[in-house]
Amino acid sequence: MYVEVKEVDKCYGNGENLVKVIDGITTGVEKGEMCVILGPSGSGKSTLLNVIGGLDSIDKGHIVVDGLDITGLRQNAVSKYRRDYLGFIFQFYNLVPNLTVRENIQVCEYLTKEPLDIDELIDTLGMTEHQKKFPSQLSGGQQQRCAIARALIKNPKLLLCDEPTGALDYKTSKDILMLLEEVNKKYGTTMLIVTHNSAIKDMVHRVIQIKDGKISKDYVNTNLVSAKDLEW
Repeated sequence: MYVEVKEVDKCYGNGENLVKVIDGITTGVEKGEMCVILGPSGSGKSTLLNVIGGLDSIDKGHIVVDGLDITGLRQNAVSKYRRDYLGFIFQFYNLVPNLTVRENIQVCEYLTKEPLDIDELIDTLGMTEHQKKFPSQLSGGQQQRCAIARALIKNPKLLLCDEPTGALDYKTSKDILMLLEEVNKKYGTTMLIVTHNSAIKDMVHRVIQIKDGKISKDYVNTNLVSAKDLEW
């Protein structure tokens, strides 16, 4: 497995207020797979993404990404892991408002020794004519495209997407899903996508469903549907 999660626990609070958000989860994702993590609000799906991304620690177990066990790494090593291994896409874009599209992407380009070609990437994401615009001049879908480009410019080993279509309308959501599908095929990027939209499970290679901090289903999808054919 390219991403391995081994008997992971994560708790918040203490004493009578102790809540186990992740309860003994063991799962994994192969290199180049698109994987969706499904579950209702409060199920632990975003927490699982955060601990894989080194944004939060775990209380028990191990997480291994491309052979690197991130469990127990010191803070500077965790920062290096996030810089060298990961790309992040969030629901609310997190673009720098006083930088253009190109400059927002360049911020992350400078963080890596082997970035993707910025002009090719901007063209792939359909942002060439918008690259000199500021975030306030873009639609929600265009801002998300910029956020995706910013995450991909580092040529990450793993792309972590937390509700990437959550703030978008139906048409724009489908456009973004088609774009993620294209990126996976073109660059072979391994992806973990957290969502409450169950339709997305039909377009990805692996599906992990979580309920009350535990895995309820974990399977490989053998009958892929293209993103453009999804309906919800």
